[in-house]
Amino acid sequence: MSLIERAFRERIILVGVTIPPTSVTETEAHLDELAQLIDTAGADEAGRVLQRRDAPDPATYIGSGKAKELHELSESVDAHTVVFDDELSPAQQRNLEKILGRTAIDRTDVILDIFAQNARTQEGKAQVELALLRHRLPRLRGRGKGLSQQAGAMGAGAARAPIGSRGPGETQLEIDRRRLVRRMTKLEADLKRLTKTRRTQRRGRQRSGLLTVSLVGYTNAGKSTLLNTLTDADVLVEDRLFATLDPRTRRMQLPGGETVLLSDTVGFVRKLPHQLVEAFRSTLEVVAESDLLVHIVDAAAADPDGEIHAVRSVLAEIGAGDVPELLAFNKADVTPEAKRLSGMHEGSVVISAKSGEGIEALLVAIGDRLRAGSRVVELLVPYERGDVVAALHREGEVLDEEHDGDGTRIRARLDAAGAARFRQFVAR
Repeated sequence: MSLIERAFRERIILVGVTIPPTSVTETEAHLDELAQLIDTAGADEAGRVLQRRDAPDPATYIGSGKAKELHELSESVDAHTVVFDDELSPAQQRNLEKILGRTAIDRTDVILDIFAQNARTQEGKAQVELALLRHRLPRLRGRGKGLSQQAGAMGAGAARAPIGSRGPGETQLEIDRRRLVRRMTKLEADLKRLTKTRRTQRRGRQRSGLLTVSLVGYTNAGKSTLLNTLTDADVLVEDRLFATLDPRTRRMQLPGGETVLLSDTVGFVRKLPHQLVEAFRSTLEVVAESDLLVHIVDAAAADPDGEIHAVRSVLAEIGAGDVPELLAFNKADVTPEAKRLSGMHEGSVVISAKSGEGIEALLVAIGDRLRAGSRVVELLVPYERGDVVAALHREGEVLDEEHDGDGTRIRARLDAAGAARFRQFVAR
């Protein structure tokens, strides 16, 4: 990073509040992650404040006395913005900004900002903008005039814009609530149209009879690297949070000869904003409709079990909690923790998406899990139906094939849908 780029980075103070049953250790870990988030968003940590409370203060979250201390610290370190790890109510945000004399935002604002920077496709941009507007709508009261005078940034000019201001142009956030609601209504209509197109494409893939596998996991766990390793997909890989927003699907062949569809998805994080989950629900449908989830875990993370829990919480929220899951502990090339963690989770595998270690075992495990949900059937296919024989090789696992006077006899492993599709050829 150049000195010029560094000079334009915001200086941020992080604030974490420990409220039972959360421990101080957990609060500190969450602040460490928040520091990663603001770095990804393009800002620098100038200091951090921790506080213990029995309950949040209704007016300022941290209490007026602590807010004044925070103001003094912000002045002394020349911080532009204060970021709270927990979500602030609109009233708390306004009260804090009056006391602090500077912008006060929360983790949700930071995550939304990162998504705004990383959105590339038409659908992704619409999803992020809708999530941003849903978050900002209740915060217009008392701030509309200031907001309407600011220029939002998205794309080329976003690098120097303050965190929390990127995304749709701030001119869309005027006091006129009706104009804002109209914009949201249009975005919702656009997303319905795009969702319909996506579902049509997905139904086309389903009609092909191919099983679907989705890569899920905490952000920056290595999903895109693994997709590249497994399929030569050449998708973006960066050592930063939320580098991938738009799902990518590629074909992949398993050791048994079966071809499956493999999808990479957006990474999850603790306290993922509800607005984002709602806005990206149509995109995440691919996860809920998968035959198997390969849950990538960063074995080198400070709290891998906490990240597993966070991912599973989001999966349950989007209706994918019951989809079969295969845990894959990644980064075996840099930490021995991968093998220890795998030993604590029966049926899991150890891999390195970067070096290729354990990839063959992962593919075997994927095939075994998918076959566990299938059954072996015996079929008799007339010789003139070569298209059916080809389809069986393409959509299932052909275990045995021989020819006799009646036709081609095939023993194949098929899922429930495949067995139903070829039931007219089942040998009597």
